[in-house]
Formats: sequence, structure tokens, C-alpha cells
Amino acid sequence: MRCAIYGAGSLGTVLGAYLTKNGVPVELVNRNKAHIEALRRNGAQISGTVEMTVPVNAVFPDEMVGPYDVIFLMTKQLHNPEVVTFLKPMLSDEGVIVTLQNGIPEPGIAEIIGEEHTVGCVVEWGATLAEPGKCVLTSEPDSLSFHMGGMRGITDEKLGEVKALLEKMCPVNIETNLIGARWSKLLINATFSGLGTALGGTFGDVSGKKLPRKVAVRCMKECIDVGRASGATFAPVQGKDITKLFYYKGALKRTFSELLVPIAMKKHVNIVPSMLQDIRNGKPCEIGAINGVVSEFGRKFNVPTPINDRIAEVVRKEESGELKPDPSNIRFFTEFIK
Repeated sequence: MRCAIYGAGSLGTVLGAYLTKNGVPVELVNRNKAHIEALRRNGAQISGTVEMTVPVNAVFPDEMVGPYDVIFLMTKQLHNPEVVTFLKPMLSDEGVIVTLQNGIPEPGIAEIIGEEHTVGCVVEWGATLAEPGKCVLTSEPDSLSFHMGGMRGITDEKLGEVKALLEKMCPVNIETNLIGARWSKLLINATFSGLGTALGGTFGDVSGKKLPRKVAVRCMKECIDVGRASGATFAPVQGKDITKLFYYKGALKRTFSELLVPIAMKKHVNIVPSMLQDIRNGKPCEIGAINGVVSEFGRKFNVPTPINDRIAEVVRKEESGELKPDPSNIRFFTEFIK
């Protein structure tokens, strides 16, 4: 089986290191010249909650030669139309693109390559790119997992093949409720990545501080209200029903939810939001595919989303240079927690 990781940045490099270390030949594909050259020269150097250096097969996009049976897609979702179109002719007849992106990317990908070639996968861990060829795994090893499901036309056999590949890194849960799993991950990203980016901090800076935590539980409630209005049933996250834990109707349950946040996030406190990494590197981030999606669905189903709207507004100002990612940006949210 031939496979590639397209967009092997922080997450993709870590995944590629695990697959390669455990006997899976895989190409790590990236446009970043310095990163590819460092990977070729020194291997994938992974630090943080694990320590390993793994020689890997790193290539540029124009060096790819199909057909591929599995392509793990890890680029930013905003580039999907051109990227998926580029990858389409490289798939084998039964090949699949497995999207490990944020948001809800499967419908757009399926429009280009067909549902029978589209698999969705939710990543339940985080990593950062420290420098070319060097990545930091920021989640604890015992908290790593994937949640995966196929669109119509994906056979159980194909899902089993992809599952076996990903299990070379960590446990994989097959989701019959893929949209529910996507909404659960979207809730986490909108809350901790979105708010963390607005405040210039880690997931722990959101979960561990009083005011950001108050905003966080209100953000989660918005996401749950919108997801439910769209018809989604939220899937458990690492065995936990997040709607039961964090949804509230009154002040008492809201306070209880606020107290739960640091406990629930304790193994992920060091995650630096990928959107914050993009802004620090002068790149456009995918706020539109995260908080922007919540707002979009909210408008569609007449559910107010003032906190997600404000997070997107602040982050877009950070993208343009009008604001800096900084803890003082909590001032833009205090009106929601009075």
C-alpha cells in the first residue's frame, strides 16, 4: 500500500515519524523547502512528551508520483479546492483521501473526488513546529487518539486498512457518527484554539484562568446549541460526553462546568493553537473553518453566536495586524460574562 501525508507540518511530521518508525513506508509532503531539507538531512526530530528521531522519506509536491492508495490530508482547509484537485489524479482506483483537517471539510472534498474516496478523521492531540524538521508533541502519550469515519461508498475493508495504518501511532475509534465527531472536535477547536489565538496563549491559558474559562463555557454552549439545531448528535470525546459535562441552562450548572474545564483539559494544556502559530508566522489562519463555521451554521438555523462571532472578529484583526494576540484581548469578551 502506497501512502503519503500531504501537508506534513507539525501534526503530519509527528504522524509520519510514528508510521515510519513502526514499519509503514510513507511520504511526508510539504512545500516548505527548509522543512523538507531538514527532514532529509536529520530525520524527523520529535520532542515534548516523547523523544525520538526517525529517518523519513520527505518530498516536495512536484516530486509525488502516483498512484497512492491513501493520502492523509493535513493542509489548511482554505486551500482545499486547489489541493484536492491537484491530488485527485494521483489516487489509485480504490484510493482515498483521509482528511485530518479542522472544521467540517468532508462535503467539499467529496464534491471533487467523490464520497467513495473520502474519509474523515478527527485528531485528538496537538503538536507544534519548533523549527524546520523539529516538532514538539504537546499532548500526553496516553491521551492520543483518532476518531474516523467514511462517507457513503467507503467500505468497511477500506476503513479497516486506514485504521490499521493510524493505529501504528495511537488508538483509532471508528465513528458511525462522523458528523457528530466533527462537531465535537469543532467545539474544542472553536473554544480552545479560537479563544487561545485571540488571547495569544495555549489551551492551558484558556482552561486555567478564570475569565477565559468563563468565556470558554459560553462558547461551548453556543457550539452545542448550533450543532443540535443543525441535526448533529455530538459524539463522545475520549469516552466523555462533552454535552453532558458542559451544557447548561442555569447559573449553577454553568459554574460547575467552569470548574470542570481545567480537569478536562489537563493533558492538553501545552497545545499552542495552530491558528496562533500561523499568525505568529505571518500566515493566514483558518478561523473561517472553525469559529466561522459555527457562526455560519448559527445564521442558517437562527441560533445567536455572539462569542464565536467576536472570536472570529478579534482573530481576523490579529491576521491583519490591527491587533496583537495578547491576554489583554479578554477585554473584548467581558460584556458576555457579566
